[in-house]
Amino acid sequence: MALAAKLQLRQSQSLVMTPQLMQSIRLLQFTHIELERFIDDEIERNPLLERAEPQDDAVSDQAQKIDAAPETATAGDWFEKDTAWSAEAISEKLDTSLENLFPDDPGTSERLGPDLTAQWKSASGNGSASSSDGFDVGDMAAGAITLREHVAEQVALAFADPAARLIASELADGLDEAGYMRADMAEIAARLGTDRAAVANALAVCQTFEPTGMFARDLAECLSLQLAVRDRLDPAMKALIANLELLARRDFQTLKRICGVDEEDLLDMLAEIRALDPRPGMAFSGGASDAIIADVEVRAANDGSWVIELNPETLPRVLVDHIYFARVSPHAKNQTEKDFLAECLQNANWLTRSLDQRAKTILKVASEIVRQQDAFLVHGVRHLRPLNLRTVADAIGMHESTVSRVTANKYMLTPRGVFELRYFFTASIASSGGGDAHSSEAVRDRIKQLIDEEKPADVLSDDAIVDMLRESGVDIARRTVAKYREGMNIPSSVQRRREKRALASAGR
Repeated sequence: MALAAKLQLRQSQSLVMTPQLMQSIRLLQFTHIELERFIDDEIERNPLLERAEPQDDAVSDQAQKIDAAPETATAGDWFEKDTAWSAEAISEKLDTSLENLFPDDPGTSERLGPDLTAQWKSASGNGSASSSDGFDVGDMAAGAITLREHVAEQVALAFADPAARLIASELADGLDEAGYMRADMAEIAARLGTDRAAVANALAVCQTFEPTGMFARDLAECLSLQLAVRDRLDPAMKALIANLELLARRDFQTLKRICGVDEEDLLDMLAEIRALDPRPGMAFSGGASDAIIADVEVRAANDGSWVIELNPETLPRVLVDHIYFARVSPHAKNQTEKDFLAECLQNANWLTRSLDQRAKTILKVASEIVRQQDAFLVHGVRHLRPLNLRTVADAIGMHESTVSRVTANKYMLTPRGVFELRYFFTASIASSGGGDAHSSEAVRDRIKQLIDEEKPADVLSDDAIVDMLRESGVDIARRTVAKYREGMNIPSSVQRRREKRALASAGR
């Protein structure tokens, strides 16, 4: 067959991911904080975008006073009589407002008015001596000390030799957030051109730092350092620390034989272990956890239905400045500037539409979740229904991937608490009687309740829990019960029986 060049015309369909479409998809899965950061970047790049911030009433009233002031002003005022100064003129000439130019200037009663002056005094504590007692600038400026800063201070005081201080600094760089030394001593010695003995000596000094247990290389060494300071590192305790895996399995009989102690002494030793800090460096983590802000709020209505609203705090307010575009576009000098302004206007309009569509999509998905999980909101976790992404996607006429992006890292405030939207999507467990399926989360809660209610003399095994669940209409396998139990950090029946017996013996 001979090869020949020829022209063909074909018609086909394909999905083209334009930058705007990709941006809209990304906005769906952004959290509130990520969305705010993204919008700040867009506002910085696009001169036609601006935030719609609510204006303070007192500042608005004062702006009106300034606007009307030229009509009644005298020659001794701070502006000339024949100059048509207004709040808009000032903003246009200075390209900003007075409160942005002078955010910390209290002004005077004559310029700001008595209401605004009183507000500033009450906020800053300048009104009286009593208010200044609770206001300390140092409290605002002081920051929490970090683990690295805390260790650096002790290194500077503990080592007089510069070489030893350098080794200690290298060891401090190997600390993780829990205070454990994760660096390799041989590697540090080779990098600094010294021997391992010098590194070991420096490590021994660092292990005396506060809080006790710092610079340990594992949990056993961390506990040993703390026990040594308390003068409780006797041979029996050393044997217990060396067999922490038996302690984790609650094998108390073997521990008594290894440590050479009776049951009462072992319980005292366990109490001392519980009083120790396994992660001493976490006291200097310093980072305050971000508060969860619900994206959707659900509350009961008077007619028995549910009111579903978007949280206004998570909705970014972005406006397109068409006035600025109309004023600037006629002064474009060349085609490049015209194309730039047109692109900025197009991107700004697309962003505002994408944000609006994002809000509508979140509300639509949340409304369907509430409709599906109405029994949970009324009666609790036992009535949580099995639900998957496809069910919600089919109900609202969207793709399953869209629902997945919407429910990622977003939260719903309900009368029963704040829940991530993904919480309402649980696996289905069949019913033993052929009825409705059960939610995996509801089954977990049932397993936890059965274990919490068990008696010391009648500890439930996984097989016994399976039988009890099947009697209540849940068809579940033993391995599934074991998986759910381990996921809730509940020990096995053997370990629970040993622990309950030990506690009962200690009570006698």
